[in-house]
Amino acid sequence: MSSIVATLRERFPEAVIDSHAHCGDETVVVRPESMREVATFLHDDPDHGFEILMDVTAVDYLRRKPRFEVVYHLLSHRRRERLRLKVPVDGKGPVVASLHDLWASANWYEREVWDMYGVRFDGHPDLRRILMYDEFTGHPLRKDYRVDKRQPLVGPVN
Repeated sequence: MSSIVATLRERFPEAVIDSHAHCGDETVVVRPESMREVATFLHDDPDHGFEILMDVTAVDYLRRKPRFEVVYHLLSHRRRERLRLKVPVDGKGPVVASLHDLWASANWYEREVWDMYGVRFDGHPDLRRILMYDEFTGHPLRKDYRVDKRQPLVGPVN
């Protein structure tokens, strides 16, 4: 177990659900209600500061509860360390706290996850579609999205 995982387990014992490592990549699973506090610590702490949010994505486990995991990939240049945070969220009205004010890159990543999976980010200043057009209905990377679903036409019809 790396020092950052040990620190998170010690500092946030109720927040950390699980942790594991594979090929040198550390993963910590965090309760949704604690995500904001854990992320703030990871961003601000002088000993464990992760300066870069490299990615935010989601995974849809259609038949599992909780249905979704929101996945964050963090990088500390100074420590040459990466960390993956996973936040399990329910399939009915999935919501997790926005991190846009900690890492500016979260703004667009969170919009993409909302657009593709329908996971809302509480506190996001501009949560609107980023890849699909405004009239698009549904979230195309959800496993229950019908591939034959008809969408509204946009623009002139020839």
